[in-house]
Amino acid sequence: MKIKYFLSVILFFSLLIGKGCGGDSFAQNKNIDSLLNLLTIDKPDTSKVNHLNKLSREYKNIGEYDSSLKYGNKALALASSLRIGNKIGWAKGIAQSYTNIGIIYRNNGNYNEALKKHFAALKINENIGDKKAIALSYSNIGFIYWNQGHISEALKNSSTSLKMYKDIGDKRGISSSLINLGLIYYFQGNYPEALRNYLLSLKIAEELGDKKAIAISYSNIGLIYQSQGKYREALKSYFASLKIFEEINDKSGIAKIYHNIGNVYYFQGNRSEALKNYLVSLKIRQEINDKQGIAGSYTNIGSIYWDQGNYPETLKNYLASLKISESIGDKNSITTSFINLGEVQIKLRKYKTAKEYLNKALQLGKELGDKESIKYTYGFLSKLDSVQGNWKDAYQYNKLFIIYRDSLDNEKTKKKIIESTMNDEFDRKEAAGKAIQDKKDVLAEAKKKQASSILILVSLALGLVFLFAGFIFRSLRITGKQKKLIEIQKNEVSHQKEIADSQRIIAEDLREISEDQKHIVEEKQREIVASITYAKRIQTALLTSDEYIKNHLPSEHFILFKPKDIVSGDFYWALSLAPSADWDMGTNEVELSPAIARRNIFYMVTADCTGHGVPGAFMSMLNISYLHENIVERNILLPHDILNSQRKKIIQALNPIGNTEECKDGMDCTLCVYDFDKMLLHFAAANNPLWLVRNGELIEFKADKMPVGKYNEKMDPFTLQTIELQKGDVIYTSTDGFADQFGGNGKKLMKKKFKEELLKIQDQPMKEQHGYLNDFFEHWKGSSEQVDDVCVIGIRI
Repeated sequence: MKIKYFLSVILFFSLLIGKGCGGDSFAQNKNIDSLLNLLTIDKPDTSKVNHLNKLSREYKNIGEYDSSLKYGNKALALASSLRIGNKIGWAKGIAQSYTNIGIIYRNNGNYNEALKKHFAALKINENIGDKKAIALSYSNIGFIYWNQGHISEALKNSSTSLKMYKDIGDKRGISSSLINLGLIYYFQGNYPEALRNYLLSLKIAEELGDKKAIAISYSNIGLIYQSQGKYREALKSYFASLKIFEEINDKSGIAKIYHNIGNVYYFQGNRSEALKNYLVSLKIRQEINDKQGIAGSYTNIGSIYWDQGNYPETLKNYLASLKISESIGDKNSITTSFINLGEVQIKLRKYKTAKEYLNKALQLGKELGDKESIKYTYGFLSKLDSVQGNWKDAYQYNKLFIIYRDSLDNEKTKKKIIESTMNDEFDRKEAAGKAIQDKKDVLAEAKKKQASSILILVSLALGLVFLFAGFIFRSLRITGKQKKLIEIQKNEVSHQKEIADSQRIIAEDLREISEDQKHIVEEKQREIVASITYAKRIQTALLTSDEYIKNHLPSEHFILFKPKDIVSGDFYWALSLAPSADWDMGTNEVELSPAIARRNIFYMVTADCTGHGVPGAFMSMLNISYLHENIVERNILLPHDILNSQRKKIIQALNPIGNTEECKDGMDCTLCVYDFDKMLLHFAAANNPLWLVRNGELIEFKADKMPVGKYNEKMDPFTLQTIELQKGDVIYTSTDGFADQFGGNGKKLMKKKFKEELLKIQDQPMKEQHGYLNDFFEHWKGSSEQVDDVCVIGIRI
């Protein structure tokens, strides 16, 4: 959760400021000194306003936002007081000052104030008819809406800006607007449209010979390729951009490209190359005093150290990022740093400090209205209380995390619907107009046919009148005879109706009673299902995410997870850990577990708790909590030692002193510890075996015949087993749900048949194995009910 979130923020930040000014700190400081000297001799006129605004921009470019805002406000005050003709206030200078101040507020993350200033600038620019300035205001407003996530408004304003630049023939403005629109489409996930805008911008930039715009376009094109996983093409575009930035000596652009190249290597899993590029970017940003960029570099460098398990260096870099963000008042980056630091302190078990950071992040997130930050903060607060055993608070924070997560998902869905509606509006109107014209044509044709048919219809009508007159005369004679008979039948019907009404009233009373009972039962059922569904969210949050496993397990794998009910007694759990050199001490079986190099080892648990549904889910959450406590907090690292400790915890929790009720709750599981550097697998198994497929042969490693929990027979220590791995080995672990499933023929699948199927597919890619096993299970089950939860994990070495 952390790495994905914070890397994406830094990535988008790098792209946005790619449109800022370049140059080195010496040149910028020289400009500042020159402007400060001019201000001492300037008269209070329009030139001084221009110098103040320029000075404000220079300070902004080096991240000195307090000074930038100070001179921006001075420019605004002076422009507002100048007498121009018979009027007080120089409109153009006021608008330019509002624009400068708006950009400063945007850089500080104060989007509401930024919008106010840009709208004020827009109003003045419209009054004085400055079309180029109007287009720029729309561009800035669209940019702020994009920062806030209001995509439809961002698209609307940026499109207006593009149209105005086209109307006045401002090619540089057109190129800039195309880049902005490309960014909006990119973050919508509309990569073809984003790429189209970037290529159009690149074409115009090449016509103008605008090397900086060319470099920016190449950089953004690289981002498109990166997002699609085309890393080779992304690097090619980034290096093309880098070459141009180096030609024009734009150090700010050079730093940003090195940062983006680092991101590509990060996503490829090449942490050393990523770190190397981040450090190059940091060095350049320090040279030009790009404070926002420096803070971003420290954040990403900290994330690299986090992946390596080097928490002191992680903490050092996150604190450096926080310090700089605080110095420039960048509230968004400050919030990010607080969340990052909170998680590090959780890892270091400094829970009080973690709480302080996360509470600060929550306060700032609410102040900024940043739902994304609020969501992540609640998630980490839930994690913090969970590791401390504060289950009630952990539950409440997790509930808030889910509320914000769902709210953001709903907002994204709503925005997509609105944008889709806007895009289709013209097509609908055109179709509606065509339908109206088609209707008119049909009516005209119908009128022609109607005129020729009226004469025929009148003739037929007259004939029918004479015919019906004869029938009516005859009917009157018959009616007189039938009238008396009808009177007799009418009396009888009235009597039957009274009886029927009485029976109906009784039936309705009974039905109302039944309906009330039915509604009560249905309402209770809905409440129960809603509660269980919510419990599923909590359980899912506790399971190790697919993304975490993908990022930390350096092997092809699959996980087939099929709960019988809404929640599950089966679970899987994983952890990547950098242990100390003496992690295998404290056991008499050291020869089975040689010391692991100081790199990450990977824990993978496949478990089946007593029961399924709600009882099984409670047991699974309890066991996940104890696994985290035993491995992370108590530093118990060998698999058999972990299961021994896990068993004690379960028995203490479910069989407290004085409780005479016998409880057999616990779990069957296989706990694997992969050391990919040493090519070793250490594992301990309770009831469920482990299967190794090597050279086309399936080898079964037996489990200890006892659960991790209360056991009536002798509870021996769990056994540590070690396998020397070979490249190409496939490891399978499973709960008993797959093999115990009854088929449409009424027979149980059994482990023998299950192992035959595993052997049959062991050469296939793991993704295809997952699909095969899922289809096989559903086909075997047929119309039969699923009898138990299912969890199967396969890992290819």
